[in-house]
Amino acid sequence: MDPIIWESELPELRSPALICAFAGWNDAASAATAALEAVAASLEPQVVARIDPEEFYDFQVNRPTIRLVEGQSREIDWPANTLLAVEVPTAERDLALLSGVEPNVRWRTFAEAIVDAARRLDIQIVITLGALIADVAHTRPVPITGLASDPDLVERLGLSRSSYEGPTGIVGVLHDACRRGGLTSASLWAAVPHYVAAVPNPKAALALLRRLEGLTGIAVEASELEDATERFEEQVDRAVSANPEIEELVRNLEASQEESLELGRNVTADDIAQEFQRFLRQRGTDKN
Repeated sequence: MDPIIWESELPELRSPALICAFAGWNDAASAATAALEAVAASLEPQVVARIDPEEFYDFQVNRPTIRLVEGQSREIDWPANTLLAVEVPTAERDLALLSGVEPNVRWRTFAEAIVDAARRLDIQIVITLGALIADVAHTRPVPITGLASDPDLVERLGLSRSSYEGPTGIVGVLHDACRRGGLTSASLWAAVPHYVAAVPNPKAALALLRRLEGLTGIAVEASELEDATERFEEQVDRAVSANPEIEELVRNLEASQEESLELGRNVTADDIAQEFQRFLRQRGTDKN
């Protein structure tokens, strides 16, 4: 049974790019999903398909929710993975957007279903958005790393070739499925400060969005995200100034980032690997 439920006829898209973001392990501070939501809000997407959640989720982990409709009837919302199509007449290409939740089981089947859907839409490149917890300061520009496994794409788009080895999320599994399926793919990652990782980070989402614009050539109106970024920075500034220990931590992080910039050093795939491993160790400690 095909897990992709098509809800409309296939649109005729021009050299489309598929942009994916998944809530969960690959989405620190909700930055990746917020960036994708901003793309959808700026353009005029059409729902073309959904992924049936039945085979991919442990509903005791990702529980469905009940909502009231017009204050009377009750409906259940299941973990959603929605595929949208966006025609962008002002650009050289169109977009498809996949907004989802990292599945609990059958990751290979899940990723292969996305690749199959990409083929049906004649997708030219799959781009995933991700965010990781890192030792960075909220007062500095958000470090964005672009990764790709295709050497030609690395050179053409100024990305990095990933050398990461270790645990991965659904994003890594999807890129492997793209490689095996002959689809070009790339990944953009934002680094978010570990001391404010528990709250949504619109600044990181906006940085991802701007890097995505450069990658796709499609401009996105994001005034709401820009306003949210200003409020976020003001709120974090106030919270940090009220805590001398965190204030000192931020100063140290600022100095470390400035030193890296002076040395001409950017965040690399190896940095991402180290941060993922550090994050996993912290999670293991928290569970004990």
